[in-house]
Amino acid sequence: MASLLKMGVEVKMFGKDFTPIYVYYKQGDEEPIPIYCNNGEDSDVMEIYMTLRNMMFVLSFHPKHLALRHAREEITQLS
Repeated sequence: MASLLKMGVEVKMFGKDFTPIYVYYKQGDEEPIPIYCNNGEDSDVMEIYMTLRNMMFVLSFHPKHLALRHAREEITQLS
């Protein structure tokens, strides 16, 4: 999804036994916004993808996230 929207990705690992997955959206020096959390339970890849897509679409309407507003058409076509 990040590559289709021309966004960077940063992966941080916090040890071998740390299983939760957290996904944040960050623009510039702004505080990161949590858009997905998986507390270690099994999740379907498509479910995760759709959750991320929906959250990015919602954020695209926020006035602070102009980059997402311009990518709104790509976000809606990702389904």
